[in-house]
Amino acid sequence: MKKTAGILVAALLLAGAQSASAAIDCEMDFSMSGWSAFYKTASGSGTIHCNNGQSLKVKIRTKGGGITFGKQRIDNGRGKFSEVHDIRDLLGTYATGGAHAGAVKSSGASVVTKGDVSLALAGTGEGINLGIDFGKFVISTR
Repeated sequence: MKKTAGILVAALLLAGAQSASAAIDCEMDFSMSGWSAFYKTASGSGTIHCNNGQSLKVKIRTKGGGITFGKQRIDNGRGKFSEVHDIRDLLGTYATGGAHAGAVKSSGASVVTKGDVSLALAGTGEGINLGIDFGKFVISTR
């Protein structure tokens, strides 16, 4: 009887450990605005929502450089993260790079990465921009 109880306890502990490390899916709603003239900067805010019920209000900023000129604003942006084990894994600095062109109303999409975590971004907005840029995309808590 004791042996069976010990096996049952071990099985329950193992099941609990597996569910605690289960991957979660998260998305982010955001808005941001910025400018560029060789140096590119933008900032904004958003909320990350995960399928396990967690959410986190965040600040977003981008910085970089390249051959880029313009001013832009993104409203109703949407981001989809690769699976993670904890919502805090989504905070930090992501690498960016891309080419862009737009006038007045425009839309765009890009992917940024941080180690094993990727974030696909899409949004619509207004502005005038043209160029090729590189830099970083930072997500931190508000």
